[in-house]
Amino acid sequence: MHNRMESGFDLLYLIVTVIFGVLTLRNAKGRKQFNIFSIMTFVLVGGDAFHLVPRVWALNHGGVENYTASLGFGTFVTSITMTIFYLLLFQFWKIRYHKRAKRLTGVMYVLSGLRIFLCFLPQNAWLREGGATTGWGTIRNLPFIAMGMIMIGLFYQTRGDLSFRFMWIAIIISFVFYLAVVLFVKAFPKMGMLMLP
Repeated sequence: MHNRMESGFDLLYLIVTVIFGVLTLRNAKGRKQFNIFSIMTFVLVGGDAFHLVPRVWALNHGGVENYTASLGFGTFVTSITMTIFYLLLFQFWKIRYHKRAKRLTGVMYVLSGLRIFLCFLPQNAWLREGGATTGWGTIRNLPFIAMGMIMIGLFYQTRGDLSFRFMWIAIIISFVFYLAVVLFVKAFPKMGMLMLP
């Protein structure tokens, strides 16, 4: 029962997100903000599909423990696409609020490059059972956390914009759930469910 519910949720999420991305792109009509949001959506769902589609398959064909390599590779791809997602969110912020932010742009690109570089190192053990140690998982995520903190600060400063006044809170919630999984999923595997919200 649990496997079917999770599989259904995962597939529904992917389908709804693709539909959202297509609708956003259709309504963009050359507006950069809409274009970036639709690209962000496709980057997010594309990366998540690399992890969720093998997970759905594994849940319904012998269990996740039998698909370590494919799930690990999916997590690797998702880690990179999440980094690109936040880099695109930063570009969206610059366009929407007419900010040049050259120095901050450099910082965001350096952090994203460092995060992606760390994701490629063998210490991640993406394809092996057990994967990276919690310590290495934390190190790998430090540049990503820094990117998230920058985005929280930027959207907090622009919270007067009614359309995005809660964006900084959404980013905080996203990172709290994400970090809980990174830090505690090995000891408490059910913590992985926090990735759903």
